[in-house]
Parts: sequence; C-alpha cells; structure tokens
Amino acid sequence: MVTSAAVKEEPATRFAKDQLKSIIERIERLEEEKKTISDDIRDVYAESKGNGFDVKALRAIIRLRKQDPDERQEQETILETYMQALGML
Repeated sequence: MVTSAAVKEEPATRFAKDQLKSIIERIERLEEEKKTISDDIRDVYAESKGNGFDVKALRAIIRLRKQDPDERQEQETILETYMQALGML
C-alpha cells in the first residue's frame, strides 16, 4: 500500500515550491535590510538634531533634492505667487 508520504512530487510542482520559498526568503531578507537602513537614517537625523540642525528642514531639503529641478522651480514659483497674493511676502 502506498502512503501519501511515499508519493513523489511532480518536478514542476517541486520547482514551483522551491521558487516560491526562494522568493519569500528574498523578500524577508530585503525587509530586514530595509529596517536596518531605516534605523540608520533615524540615527543620522538624531545625530544632526544633537548637533543643532533642524530635522524638519533637513527632511524638506532631502525631499527637494529628489525632485526634478524644473519641477521644483515651478512649485517654488507657484508658492511664491500664492504667498504674494496673500500678502505673506
């Protein structure tokens, strides 16, 4: 009598299981790396705050540096226009 444990898996099924396991393990490894990097970034912001820098301003600069220069200029122009219209400048 053949038991279910004795039945061999089809090669395609075994490959799919191995591939799925590999994908899951890669994602888990990347999630751990992401957490480590996030912790490192948090530490750098804490260090900068300890040295007297304004963290909110640093975050704004980082966000601005990621933008396309033309897009950033357009947004700054719009903001300035609105601020002038409201008498803030």
